[in-house]
Amino acid sequence: MADIIKLLPDHVANQIAAGEVVQRPASVVKELLENAIDAGASTIMLIVRDGGKALIQVVDDGIGMSPTDARLSFERHATSKIQKAEDLFDLNTKGFRGEALASIAAIAHVEMQTKLQAEELGTVLKIEGSKIISQEVGATVTGTSMAVKNLFFNIPARRNFLKSNQVELRHITDEFHRVALAHPNIAFHFHNNGSEMFNLPKSNYRQRIVNIFGAKTNQKLVPVAEETQVVKISGFINKPEFAKKSRGEQFFFVNNRFIKSPYLHHAVVSAFEGVIKPDTYPGYFLYLDVNPASIDINIHPTKTEVKFDDEHTLYAILRSTVKHSLGQFNIVPALDFEQDQNLETPYAYKNKEAELPSVAVDSSFNPFQEKVATKGAASYQKGSKVSNQSWEGLYTGLESEIGKEVAFRSMQFESDTITGSVFDEEKESLNTSSTTFQLRRKYIVTTIKSGMIVIDQSRAHQRVLYEKFLKNITVKEAVSQQLLFPLSLSFSINDRAILEEIKESLNTIGFIFGAMGDETVEIKGVPVLVSESEVGMVLDQLISDYQMEVSGNSFSQTDIVAKTLAKTLSVKTGEILESTSQTALVNDLFACKEPLVSPFNKPVYITITENDIDRKFI
Repeated sequence: MADIIKLLPDHVANQIAAGEVVQRPASVVKELLENAIDAGASTIMLIVRDGGKALIQVVDDGIGMSPTDARLSFERHATSKIQKAEDLFDLNTKGFRGEALASIAAIAHVEMQTKLQAEELGTVLKIEGSKIISQEVGATVTGTSMAVKNLFFNIPARRNFLKSNQVELRHITDEFHRVALAHPNIAFHFHNNGSEMFNLPKSNYRQRIVNIFGAKTNQKLVPVAEETQVVKISGFINKPEFAKKSRGEQFFFVNNRFIKSPYLHHAVVSAFEGVIKPDTYPGYFLYLDVNPASIDINIHPTKTEVKFDDEHTLYAILRSTVKHSLGQFNIVPALDFEQDQNLETPYAYKNKEAELPSVAVDSSFNPFQEKVATKGAASYQKGSKVSNQSWEGLYTGLESEIGKEVAFRSMQFESDTITGSVFDEEKESLNTSSTTFQLRRKYIVTTIKSGMIVIDQSRAHQRVLYEKFLKNITVKEAVSQQLLFPLSLSFSINDRAILEEIKESLNTIGFIFGAMGDETVEIKGVPVLVSESEVGMVLDQLISDYQMEVSGNSFSQTDIVAKTLAKTLSVKTGEILESTSQTALVNDLFACKEPLVSPFNKPVYITITENDIDRKFI
């Protein structure tokens, strides 16, 4: 039998490796930014066009490369970071495997311009699909400029799997945030399609967080600091009242490298237990400094997952540190029985004696002697002298010339409502809606010919609202209520970009937007079903759901907007519904096109037939 195992050509091997390193344009951004940081840059500029599909360019003022190093940097497993296997456990740099540039060059058009500070001229290198097109000497500034164009040009199948430009830009922005937050000592600039999105000067950690997520973030932050023999923890957590329903602002950095760790995330969430709602998540920006020999970074191609030697100890330290910060800054209510109350006394009142209150009593006051009857009404005047009258005198003056009956009719009571009519109306309403009743403030039970049905009130209302919003978006006949005073809401740059993306869909259901600033959005009108106090909550939920659904295969902007509004505005479990509301909800549900399931494909109601009930009595 002939031999069937053969060595792959280099260009095929590079494309296979590129599948692990480069998943989307954001992966290229991450690798190029980390290379610029390893080069010792103090200022880094990121330029993106068409969501990274057309151009990704990173310009830094680092040390640069010689002509030989520039050529070798595109070879697989060529690196200056490690020389032997033991170096993998003492890493202080971002990249170390030497696969990033080789993988990027295999699936894109790459142009590099680099120059050492001591040299007068630099190197200009062009590569297309792992093939070197040219390498020339050129005039360039100190540092390195990497331009990646036409990503996945030679792999059309991979390019077709990329999302829209807005979605890919959002992923690029997330990677940019992760790198910029880890290195506040480096200035970053981010340009998209010719416009500047971020201009981050050199600063400290707190200022970098505020510069990225907006000025309103400053009031949310609570500092965290702890240093032990195992780990040094620093950073910030958000106050419990700013917890969100989405996992947005959650960042872990180990030795200035962004990581994902569900285990450490659970430690932070458990520290917030009891101070936030169960369905919300806290925000945090935590920086962990550990011994490089105690972690293993080389367990994932993207290096976002690490392995710790002693995870249990790290879990306990992190949890107690966050709890201590919550208590130290009076975020968590507490009782201190050992506190000295004298410390709470102002200095001006410390040596003063307590003064007993004085009560003035008029011993000559007699309500029965000070009574004066005026026009049938009893009034009391201080110091008036009238003769004693009997109790019957209180009613003197009620009679008129017309007669007692007319005078009695002319009297005005506090309430003209006849008590008996209340019970009559209630009895009539019960009779007209006796076919429905609410069970445990969660289900609506109503009868049908074959038995009865039990309806989940929340899911039923979700289905009704979902189809209504879909119709409004499609037909564009939604009714909007104008606000007397426009609302000004604060959003981060990333959240504002999402609102601009879904703005057209929101307009069709009744939202009217005014001016959009860098961090604020003006709301002039809202749908009829949305109250003014719920606008911020609804928009936050829309942004959260939109971010979570962008990676789904059935991604649809209209569908996400309709689902989110239906879920947020629907009747919740535990709300009491009147009989008329129960009947209206049942009628609206069975007028829908798909009354069987909710917008999230969950059953809305179940049917219990008469035979099912009979079988229970056998």
